[in-house]
This record gives sequence, C-alpha cells and structure tokens, in this order.
Amino acid sequence: MAVRCDSNADILIVVDLQSPFLDHIHERDRVVRRATFLIEIARELGMPVIATEQAPERLGRTEESIRALLGSDDIFAKSEFSAGANERVMERLSGLTQRSCVIVGVETHICVCGTVLDILAAGYGVTVCADAVSSRSLEAHKLGMERIRDAGAMPAHTESVAYEWMGSSEHPKFRTVLDIVKRHPL
Repeated sequence: MAVRCDSNADILIVVDLQSPFLDHIHERDRVVRRATFLIEIARELGMPVIATEQAPERLGRTEESIRALLGSDDIFAKSEFSAGANERVMERLSGLTQRSCVIVGVETHICVCGTVLDILAAGYGVTVCADAVSSRSLEAHKLGMERIRDAGAMPAHTESVAYEWMGSSEHPKFRTVLDIVKRHPL
C-alpha cells in the first residue's frame, strides 16, 4: 500500500457532495472549501476525478460550485451507499492506470467509509482527506475516520496531499498550485 500520494498514481474520488446532504453536515463550509481546493489542484495536474451522486433524481445534484469543476463524464449516479459497490464507478476505475485513490465527500461514517472499504478490497491504496469529509455530527465523523484508518486507509490533510502530488518546488505546476493554495486558506 502506498503511503505517499502521487499525482501520477492517484485518482481523486468525490463522494456525494450534494446540496441536500451538505445542508446538514458538520462544518459544511469547510468540507466544500477543502474539496474544491483539491479538485482544482487535481484538474491543474491533469489527474482523473470521479464524482458520485446518491440517487440524484430524488436527492439533488452535486453542489453547484463543485459541479462547475467537473465534467459530465466525471459524475456517476449511484443507488449504492458505497461508490466502490457501483459497477460503473468500478469500471471507470479499472479502466485507469492509477492504483491509488484520494477520497473527499460525505458522509464519513456511511458513503465515504463504505467506498473506502470496497476500494481497499479491490486492491487500491486509499487516502482520505479528513478535512474534506464529514458527517451530520462530529461523533459520527470521528467514528468513521477511526474505522477508515483501522481498515488500512491513510488519513491526510488536503494541503499535504497537494504538496505530495507535486513532490517538490521544481514541479512545473508549482507556481500555479501555490496560487490555488493561497486562494484557499486553511
């Protein structure tokens, strides 16, 4: 299992950042802000991004500010709680050369955790950005993160992932990514 994030090896997975869910999420604004930050950087670095929507016909679409950063081919509707249990998501993952996933989204103890468990079981390395996931309560978020870590996924902060993706200040996109970092304060 990889313990360091790598822009050539990682896929960013955005789990269910839909407006109806976000309205009830603990520290909602932080989750949206930090997920947006990481999506912008993944896009700048040319990385694959997969986003899911839980029953969007009933529960609504991805938050508009986040959806604006995604292509229509990046968003997968699902009825399963785990993105890793969705056949179309797993087909997309298996069609990519990358073998590690970085995950952001909601809710930590349900859809994020289930996604982590299924993607780990499929043989991928997994990093979960603790500052870009949450639940309706802090307790549920903490329990979800404990289970995620115990299952073998690595917790990380979005900013540490961004810098690991670049590797050094010699990265050709360093200045552009640094501008994104400055626009998204912690």
